[in-house]
Amino acid sequence: MFSPNQQMPAVHAQAKLLSVQVPSPSPSPSPTPTNYAAAAQNDSYSHSPYAAAANVIHGMPNPNPAFSHAESLVSSSKKLEDELLLLGRNIKDHEENIEYLKTQISSLDDQITDIQVTLGKKHSSSPHMTEDKDLSEQATVEHIMQHHNKSAASIVCQFKYHGAHDDHPAAIKDVVGVVATLGKVYDDKLSRLLSEYLGVDTMLALVCMTYDDGVKALETYDTEGAVSKSCGIYGVGGSGFMEGRFNVICLENLRPYVGEFMADDPQRRLALVKPKLPNDRSPPGFLGFAVNMIHIDIPHLSSLTSNGYGLRETLFYSLFSRLQVYRSRAHMLQALPCISDGAISLDGGIIRTNGVFVFGNMEKEMDVRFAISSYLPENLVEIENKLKELKWEKETLVETLQIEEPILANIRYTFEFKKQDFVRFMAQCSPYAMQYPVPATPRRSTPRS
Repeated sequence: MFSPNQQMPAVHAQAKLLSVQVPSPSPSPSPTPTNYAAAAQNDSYSHSPYAAAANVIHGMPNPNPAFSHAESLVSSSKKLEDELLLLGRNIKDHEENIEYLKTQISSLDDQITDIQVTLGKKHSSSPHMTEDKDLSEQATVEHIMQHHNKSAASIVCQFKYHGAHDDHPAAIKDVVGVVATLGKVYDDKLSRLLSEYLGVDTMLALVCMTYDDGVKALETYDTEGAVSKSCGIYGVGGSGFMEGRFNVICLENLRPYVGEFMADDPQRRLALVKPKLPNDRSPPGFLGFAVNMIHIDIPHLSSLTSNGYGLRETLFYSLFSRLQVYRSRAHMLQALPCISDGAISLDGGIIRTNGVFVFGNMEKEMDVRFAISSYLPENLVEIENKLKELKWEKETLVETLQIEEPILANIRYTFEFKKQDFVRFMAQCSPYAMQYPVPATPRRSTPRS
């Protein structure tokens, strides 16, 4: 039990505690998140964005409908912006798919063209044509000797194709042959066109391996500079046998092709870049390059210069360069943007060089032409199966491309439609944006190192 004297200090302490005055809060110039409800009752504050926020939180009616409308506009604009971003990503995905498909189709076109050139006659313009004696190499030689019997080509044919290999006169030992006899083609139309493209003088030109042992040995001169009729090839044919001029091509003096070759091709065809239209597609009707359509017999494949270059990359590349072959004149003219070194078409069209066209029909048949080859590769069945596989793969990709392109066009249309909606919507929102500007998010300063 406490005595009265002992209880008094506690009473005084309690009274002292109760007498403490708690100061009232001073007015704040701007409301804080903890007193939105109170601030909303202030008339000067009732039309501010904070009042709208407080009313939403406490379920009270919003005295500022314009701000609610602005909030709705912001939400709608964000939705439209998200839709545009999604459409943009879809457009990019489909564009990449289409680009990939076009690249693959273009690659398949190149492979198909190469295989068709390799198969040659079997896929030529006249696949049912059989070997004709008038189109054989022997017929070409006989024709030269009969109809051009006073030419240098006739003398070379006489010794090269009818004489013993070790019994050639010194003047023509280095001569590889005559242009017309060094290559064959797979198609009669192609033979006529290529022969006309080169002309008779070039078709009858002699081909030597070297300059010193070949070109210089063909012709000598007397002290006055006149041609000696008893030396060189004139001595082989006999005095007065030869008439007129003749062309001589020296392989070691030609600028050879120095690029890549088709893989696993015994004919060593040149891996030339295929022509492409501005849309990066191969021109319709393109059959190949003339230089690769020449078939070289095995004995001539071993005719190499001292630097290891063969007839295709020296002689025929020099004669034809990148001459393109098309199925028709219409195809050839359609491909004009990608023709740089001339072109021919199997129906008789000729473009000699860029900008030089040949018109009219051939008045008479070329009497000196390339022979027709009946050669087919040993693995013919394998190559034909590969060709079928590539064609099927191309058809599948083309079908996929035909599906992708309309889808992309539709998405682009939707994107443009939505973009116009977004632009109109933002134009309508501009008065609200001016009345209730959204404060910019402050940037964090990047500390300097």
